[in-house]
Amino acid sequence: MTDSTSVAEGVGPQGSPRATARFLTRNSVDALPQGELERQLAKGHPLRVKLGVDPTTPDIHLGHTVVLRKLREFQELGHTVVLIIGDYTGRVGDPSGRSAIRPFVDPEEIDRNAETYQEQAFKVLDRDQTEIRRNGEWLDMKMEELFRLARTSTVAQLLERDDFSKRYSAGEPISILELLYPLLQGYDSVAIRSDVELGGTDQSFNVLLAREVQKAYGVEPQSVLTMPILPGIDGVQKMSKSLGNYVGVDDPPSDIFGKLMRVPDEAMPLYYDLLLDEQPQSDPREAKRNMAFELTERYHGAEAANEARELFDTLHIRRELPEDIEEFGFSAENGQVHLPALMADAFGLSRSEARRLLAQGGVKLDGEELDALDLPADQLDGSVLQVGRRRFKKLRRG
Repeated sequence: MTDSTSVAEGVGPQGSPRATARFLTRNSVDALPQGELERQLAKGHPLRVKLGVDPTTPDIHLGHTVVLRKLREFQELGHTVVLIIGDYTGRVGDPSGRSAIRPFVDPEEIDRNAETYQEQAFKVLDRDQTEIRRNGEWLDMKMEELFRLARTSTVAQLLERDDFSKRYSAGEPISILELLYPLLQGYDSVAIRSDVELGGTDQSFNVLLAREVQKAYGVEPQSVLTMPILPGIDGVQKMSKSLGNYVGVDDPPSDIFGKLMRVPDEAMPLYYDLLLDEQPQSDPREAKRNMAFELTERYHGAEAANEARELFDTLHIRRELPEDIEEFGFSAENGQVHLPALMADAFGLSRSEARRLLAQGGVKLDGEELDALDLPADQLDGSVLQVGRRRFKKLRRG
C-alpha cells in the first residue's frame, strides 16, 4: 500500500508561491536561505528535489519516512524527486552524529541493501515521478576530478562541523575519507543539478556545504529543507535499528502495531505531526491505538491492521494466547534440544540474539519464563514457545 499525503487547497501550480512554500515548510525545522524556496516556486517550472540515502542497513523505518513523506508532497505538487542511492558514499560512511570512525561496509552488502531501500521507498513515493540514481555513476571519477572537488572546500570549513569539531577537540581520530564525505555528497547536487535538497537536521552541515560545491562548479545553488528527527519508540533517542527502538516499514503488521503502542505519551504529538499530519485525540490511549492502526494499515492494508489490533488485544488486554499459532517441527539428539538453535530455526534469529533473549527473560514456554539453554525434547513437544511479546510457535517433535 502506498503512503499518501494530502495537499492543502490553494497551493500548487495554480496557487501562490507563498502559500505553497508555507505549506511545504509547515513542519520543517529550517528552510534556507530564507525565502529561497518561494523564489524558486515563483519561476513556475517543476523543481528537482533531492534526497540521498546511504544503504548501510537493509531496511527503511518510520524515521526515514518523515523525509520521504515531504518528498511525496513535492511530487503531488508536480515536482520531480531524485532519490540518490549512495552506493559510493555508503562505502565512506556518513560521519554525521558519529563520535568515532564508522566500520567498513562490504560493497556487496551495500548493493543488496540498495535494492531493498529502493523498493521500500516506493511504499511512500510515487514511482512514476521518482528518478532513481546511484552516485557511483559520477563518484567513480578520475583522480583529476577528485582533486578539483577537494579544492572546493578547506579543512577549516570542514572542522566547523559540530561532530568533527568535538572529535578534533577530544583528540579522537578523523579519517581523510570522512572529511571528503560532505564534498562527495555535495557533488551529488552538482551531478543531478538539484534545486532543493531535503534531509534531517543531522544533515544541515552537509546540505548547506553542497550549495558551496554547486557554486564552485557554476551550478545554481539549491535551497535546503531540513526535517525534525523522529525519536524511536523509547521517545528519547533517534529511531535506529542499532538501538532497537525502530519500526520498519516492512515489519510484520503485528510488530508495527505492537511497537507503536509502546511510544510514550509525550512523544505522541510529534509522531502525529510527522507521520499522520494531524494532532492526537484528547485520550492518549485511544490516540495511540488510532496511530498504531493507521500506520499498520498504511503499509499492510486494512485487513492486516485489523488482525494486528485483535492480536494485540488478545495478548495484552485479555491476556490470552492467539487462536491460530503456527506449528514448528523440531528434532532432538539424545532427547535434548539446544534452545538457541531451536529459536534460530523457528524465528529467524541469530543464536547470539536467542541467548540474549533467554538471559533477559524474553522467552516463555507455555507462559513460563525460560532461562535454560537446553531442555528435554519431551518437555517442548506440544508446548507453545513465545519470543518477545508477539511471536509464538507450537512445537511438534518430528
